[in-house]
Amino acid sequence: MTTEDKTNGTSDREYSCPVEATLSVIGGKWKPLILWQLKEDVLRYNSLQQTLPGISPRMLTKQLREMEDDGLVKRKMYPQIPPRVEYSLTEFGKTVIPLLEALAGWGIRYVEQKYNLK
Repeated sequence: MTTEDKTNGTSDREYSCPVEATLSVIGGKWKPLILWQLKEDVLRYNSLQQTLPGISPRMLTKQLREMEDDGLVKRKMYPQIPPRVEYSLTEFGKTVIPLLEALAGWGIRYVEQKYNLK
């Protein structure tokens, strides 16, 4: 499986399996959380940052740009002062929500099992 490597934009990237391709696009600490926040809402940059304690402005900007380049997130800028920028999921970005919901369900079951909450 070959696709363009968006991290450096210079070469094609070989993925050994579809899971690797998926994780290269939505993996990491912040991308799934950003996508989760955008699943039902259009959010401004500051609102996103407030819902994600611990993310630096630089990291949030980097992750949003990468997901925009990958076609998951769209950025809408309004020509006003101060500038207003809103982020939302693209139609393709919405296709990742069932995967995130499955991860959330598994996470609930894991916590219940680990801490004998059931």
